[in-house]
Amino acid sequence: MSFRDHFSAVAEAYARYRPGYSPAVFAFLSGRVPVHERAWDAGTGNGQAALGLARHFDEVVATDASARQIERAVPHPRITYRVEPAEQTTLAGASVDLVTVAQALHWFDLDRFYAEVRRVTRPHAVLAVLAYEMCTVTTAVDAVVERYYREVLDAYWPPERAYYLRGYDVPFPFAPLETPSFVYEVDWDLETFLGYLGTWSAARRYVEDRGEDPREAIRRDLTAAWGAPGARQRIRWPLILKVARVHGG
Repeated sequence: MSFRDHFSAVAEAYARYRPGYSPAVFAFLSGRVPVHERAWDAGTGNGQAALGLARHFDEVVATDASARQIERAVPHPRITYRVEPAEQTTLAGASVDLVTVAQALHWFDLDRFYAEVRRVTRPHAVLAVLAYEMCTVTTAVDAVVERYYREVLDAYWPPERAYYLRGYDVPFPFAPLETPSFVYEVDWDLETFLGYLGTWSAARRYVEDRGEDPREAIRRDLTAAWGAPGARQRIRWPLILKVARVHGG
């Protein structure tokens, strides 16, 4: 399987503008396993989720197939970054207590990844899949973002993104554990929010095809909807969280 690289070209912007995760998510996940020796964050990007895991585990192995993403990852003494595909890692068998996949599962060869998860995990281990729903800001801003998503970028979404249209209904062949609801919130100005919109996979494909920035199609309307120049708005991302015991029971 060839690696479909949608993000290396925007790795710097990805590191700067992608949202993080609530610390409460990682506290919850760490409480689902009895041993906290090693966690594996697959498809780590710049390490957004790995940093949260490092508060709870002795070691976090964070892998991504993109060397440029890993180059821009935030260093941490308990995180080991590796340029490796999620479907074939150098992790030892039965060595991992928790596996996380944050905003990345839809890019994987799922059968091969799930086989790798079973190989590297211990009997008590848990797999957690995290993904954001569409963010919300204000009614006026949300309407502009919806047009950007469904009209401006419509022809440029990779087919794997279809999972989001079904509520991130990805194949998940494990018995799920009950999870609470989480929401990540941050206050951003308009330029930071525009930076985030530019990291979407379809935005990069639009630029490659047309040689122009898709955000220009909404900049005027988004500026008008945002409010006063320099104003900061509260951005909210409800989190989709699927958690399961890998080996049952």
